[in-house]
Amino acid sequence: MSGTPPPFTADDYKARMDRAAQAAADAGLAGVLVAPGPDLVWLTGYRPPATTERLTMLVLAAGQDPVLVVPTLEAPDAAEAAGAPALTLHDWTDGKDPYAATAPFLDASGRFGISDNAWAMHLLALQKELPGTSYVSLTDALPMLRAVKDAAELERLTAAGAAADMTYEEIKRVQFEGRREADVAAELAHLLRQCGHEQVDFTVVGSGPNGANPHHEAGDRVIERGDMVVLDFGGLMHGYGSDTSRTVHVGEPSAEEQRVHDVVRGAQEEAVKAVRPGIACQDVDRVARAYITEAGYGEFFIHRTGHGIGVTTHEPPYMIEGEQQTLVPGMCFSVEPGIYLPGRFGVRIEDIVTVTEDAGRRLNNTAREMAIVH
Repeated sequence: MSGTPPPFTADDYKARMDRAAQAAADAGLAGVLVAPGPDLVWLTGYRPPATTERLTMLVLAAGQDPVLVVPTLEAPDAAEAAGAPALTLHDWTDGKDPYAATAPFLDASGRFGISDNAWAMHLLALQKELPGTSYVSLTDALPMLRAVKDAAELERLTAAGAAADMTYEEIKRVQFEGRREADVAAELAHLLRQCGHEQVDFTVVGSGPNGANPHHEAGDRVIERGDMVVLDFGGLMHGYGSDTSRTVHVGEPSAEEQRVHDVVRGAQEEAVKAVRPGIACQDVDRVARAYITEAGYGEFFIHRTGHGIGVTTHEPPYMIEGEQQTLVPGMCFSVEPGIYLPGRFGVRIEDIVTVTEDAGRRLNNTAREMAIVH
């Protein structure tokens, strides 16, 4: 595996904050309010304690220096964040009103984009403090804010994809037959960490009929010879996500199982080939769905074809009917069609794909043919 990439700098975070403020202005908003979560990490490099209920809020507006409102007791940690030199810290102490402390940095009659994971208690209190303000979720207002990755982000996503590939190559060598799904899932998690992931987000192991549930939680079912097994796993490496799916078989598959797998593989191949700048997200979904429908399994493809990935493993854009956002170079998302036959088995094949100047490039490169495991 390649070494750790160089860290993002204060200039990197300043450029992101400037971009977000300008995007808000272009969308007719007074600014952006960012609560703890992936948006705050991406914009500033600061990750507050997950358990805190105290108000932490980044305020971005065009023509105004970025301000991070933080509790006094957490200000030293905020000051150590990589993006801190590019913003002003404004702290408030326990016993004081944090919303009154935040209000001077907001247009009292403005409409703001606010992170989707902001706590309702904070949003409602801000509205009470500034009754002339209004708010819209960032996913609605600026859905593409984090969607287009720069070269440094692509380097991290590529490394995460390679680590997930290495994990798949290793898991194919382990014993499946006679073991619980949960045991194989634990081994997947161990391998992801061994291959460089600092965080494991999910390890789906859906054997036999459980594979017909796309988000099956690995459980106590013992994997048997003759089972199709859906493997879907990913997490964060160097702060960026991986997510890949392959479907393996314990022993030789039946003709029907092989056919269903071939259909999914064909749909995934055609959808990846369709990726290029200028087409709509929904067009990727349409290609995969048309292929599966033509093969007679359309009603069993029950989820979107893909989702964006970056500092989280699921984020905009989404490859689904109705999403007319066009693809642009630097976008990264999954392409993961599937067929799920209730009570019998399921098949899913997934790669992360990034949009290049004229096509799409896979960040996962393991074989997509059905692997036989033991």
